[in-house]
Amino acid sequence: MIDLYSWPTPNGQKVHIMLEEVGLDYRVHGIDIAKGDQFTPDFLKISPNNKIPAIVDHDGPNGQPISLFESGAILMYLAEKTGSNLLPSDTAKRYEVIQWLMFQMASIGPMLGQAHHFRIYAPEQIDYGIERYTKEATRLYGVMEKRLGEAEYLAGEYSIADIASMPWIRSYKNQGQDLDDYPNVKRWFLAIKERDAVRRGLDVLSEHTRQKAYTKEELKTLFNVDKK
Repeated sequence: MIDLYSWPTPNGQKVHIMLEEVGLDYRVHGIDIAKGDQFTPDFLKISPNNKIPAIVDHDGPNGQPISLFESGAILMYLAEKTGSNLLPSDTAKRYEVIQWLMFQMASIGPMLGQAHHFRIYAPEQIDYGIERYTKEATRLYGVMEKRLGEAEYLAGEYSIADIASMPWIRSYKNQGQDLDDYPNVKRWFLAIKERDAVRRGLDVLSEHTRQKAYTKEELKTLFNVDKK
């Protein structure tokens, strides 16, 4: 059994989807990041960087429990644990997947997150920040558009690289993008969205999806800033 500590954000949804894709049994523990659950001592023992998601696999290597944080590491672990072809064993194909997974971890997540932040959540509308990260989001969508014009999925076949990237594209409007400008990305996004495991994964904790603006106190908890 795996204990999943998460919240319905793109980083959390990657692992929700992966658990559904590989069919492992898991228990969900909601970590309300607007309330500060990520700073509790018990959670910090599992995720010292106070970020979701994190897991505890009670049947880890050699039958011993293992705890993991960082969504990319968790995706790789779950693929290896189950022998899933979502992370191929062939060396060349494996590193094709890993490089696109690292692209998500190093670029898609942080940069699209910054675009989202400066456009939506920043306490002041800073033109430089909005322009800088919106342009970078546009560039990254262009990288994906080119790649997905060459291959059906980021690493050729459906993999953890796609699972990691797809949830970030769901908020394309908040990143200043229009999917109609990227027909290959749109085709890829819609195809993944229709997978049964993806639907189930996106439904995990979906009742907690934010429907209203954050309060001043919640913004301070999330981003250590005050909303004026």
